[in-house]
This record gives sequence, C-alpha cells and structure tokens, in this order.
Amino acid sequence: MQSVAISEITRRNLFDELRIGNVNWSGRLGESDFLGRVFDLRNLPSNDHRCSNMASDIALHRENFDDWGGIDWVYDDSRLNLLRCLDETFLSFLTEMVHPVVRSTNDEIRQLVEVFNRHLAADRFEIVPRTYISGKPIFAARARVLSVDQGTAPAKKIADEFSSEHIVAQINRMESSAVNDPALAIGTSKEFVETICKGILAERNVTLSGSEDIPGLVRMTRKTLGLSVEKRTEETLQRTLSALATLTQGIAELRGQLGSGHGPHPNAPKATSEVAWLAVRSAIALGVFLYESHRIRPPSG
Repeated sequence: MQSVAISEITRRNLFDELRIGNVNWSGRLGESDFLGRVFDLRNLPSNDHRCSNMASDIALHRENFDDWGGIDWVYDDSRLNLLRCLDETFLSFLTEMVHPVVRSTNDEIRQLVEVFNRHLAADRFEIVPRTYISGKPIFAARARVLSVDQGTAPAKKIADEFSSEHIVAQINRMESSAVNDPALAIGTSKEFVETICKGILAERNVTLSGSEDIPGLVRMTRKTLGLSVEKRTEETLQRTLSALATLTQGIAELRGQLGSGHGPHPNAPKATSEVAWLAVRSAIALGVFLYESHRIRPPSG
C-alpha cells in the first residue's frame, strides 16, 4: 500500500471530526509511546535545540510542560506529515487508535471505526477486524472492493461474538474475492455456513463425526435448536424452514458446480460475480438465522 490514494481532503475532514469530538488519539498511552508504534521518533528531528530528536521533543513539550496548545497538534506536525504521508502510514495511525492496547472500551472503538470508515469510503478504503487477541479485534486497513453495501455486517457481528479469527478471515475472503475470484467466494460461503454450524453445535456440546456435509450439519443444527420441520409447526414457520433446507442445498450445489474445492471439469461454466454474491448473501442469511436462533434458545441443562 505504498501510495497516496487517500486525499488530503478526506484526511482533513476526518481529523476535523476528531478535533470537534476532542478525541484523545493516544488513548491510555502516552503520546510518545503511541506515536512510537507508528513512527521512528528517534530519527525525526526536534524543533527545540535542547532536544536531540522528536521523542525528546514530545517528552519535554507534551509530557512535561504541555505547551503545544492541545492534543490536536499531531494532525498538523510537518515531521509526521499525516495529511500527505503514504496511505500505509496514515492508516497505521488510525488502526493504532483502535488497538486494544491503546483503547479498551468497545463502544469507543466501534464509534471511532464508524467515523474512520465514513470518511475513508470517499476514497474506497475501510478499516476491518483482521484477527483477535484475548477476544478483542485487531484492525487492519484495506481497499474496498465495491462502493456499495456488501451485506456482510451481520456476519461480522457473529465473528465478534465468537471472537473468531477464522470467521473474520472467511468474511474478508468472501468480500475480496466475489469480484476477482467468484469461485473462491462461493467455496468460502459454504465454509462459512459450516463454521457457524460447528460453532453452535460445539457450544451445545454436540459431538461430530467429522464426515458431515453441509446439509447434514444444517440439519443437525436445526434439530439441536428445535427448528425441525414437524406437523405441529405453524404453517408460516414450516414454509420458512423448508426454504432454509432448500437454501442449504443450493449453496452446497453451487460450491460443487462453480466453487473452489474439488477440481472442476475442464469445460465447467465459470462463476460470475453476481452468482458469487448470491452465494455469499445466501450463506450469510442462513448463518445469521441459525446463530440468532442459537442465541435466543439457551442450551437445556
């Protein structure tokens, strides 16, 4: 990401919102400790002849005497050059602001990420969870594949609640490959449903043989959650659950015919991005339905 694709306008607008909100960008760290995570302060110059480098400059003027006029000095300091630096540096500054070492309050992290992504969307970038440490998300920046809503927000909520690096990776892979590698997105959508089912069954202490296919996993999950289609089930719910079974089979067949996994026939039709998004959104709808049913039906015993 060695480029400058994020405009100065976007950066100024973002920083202006942080200024107005009086956001403490260094969180619970000292300013030099925070900036040292992004910049090599000992190799940046001091603006004070009494200090040998920027690290000493910050220690003197911010941590000892606080005479630089407030926390927003960082946005305009020419040595850091946050308004015109490489995208990689600018985005590192933002992702460090929401790192769990820097900030521990989930609501504050969520609000900041929303602010970042609202402004970054103008230049087609976004900040998303990359992995988890001790149940806390570690964010990374990436270019957005599409400028429209990709419909994956409910799945990301599940990843947060499971604190699952694996689910985060699947969501990121589905989003990034739906256009450039539709077959991979279709294959991953099937894996996503499998992972959700296995996570639910594990939390309910259901033992798996390891040989279950996706329809079998969904049937087991439905049965465990009390969502099996039975005569006594009300008509509307019965139709919904029947559609759920059809959706499961459709994802499995798409994966077998067009997705990644087993080697396809040399003359097999190629998947398109439209079909990939159909598989991805169907998988998310199915996974979210099962997960929400799991959450509102506590395990017995």
